Amino acid sequence: MEDRVINILLVEDDEVDVMNVKRAFKKSNISNPLFVAGNGLEALDMLRPQDGKPPEVPDARRLILLDLNMPKMGGLEFLNELRSDPDLKATPVIVLTTSDEDRDLVEAYNLNVAGYILKPVTFTKFASVITTLNKYWTLCEFP
Repeated sequence: MEDRVINILLVEDDEVDVMNVKRAFKKSNISNPLFVAGNGLEALDMLRPQDGKPPEVPDARRLILLDLNMPKMGGLEFLNELRSDPDLKATPVIVLTTSDEDRDLVEAYNLNVAGYILKPVTFTKFASVITTLNKYWTLCEFP
């Protein structure tokens, strides 16, 4: 079963949303490792080897849950950087955001996201989204 573990990186600056993801994981009994970065720059640092050390987020079977509206380096900027890095470009990304802007949606899909999901307002609906995502990524094959 260890080889089916998916290393999930949540790139989110809102502490309430981070807490909601953690609560939803617990409620749905999702045991995959969850790493958290507060912005795109932090996320890139966690995904890349640093000073001869392996990346903080193991490089096998990775999935990124990405918010778009963040300080320092936003989600779309992060996606551009991720897709231009030969070692990271194949990493699957699911956007989980409050942005319902058509241009954000189109740009995210142009950068090959696996999905674009609007964050539900209530925790119950949010937990349902996380449960559905868990079913999805459990079925997917990862490099």
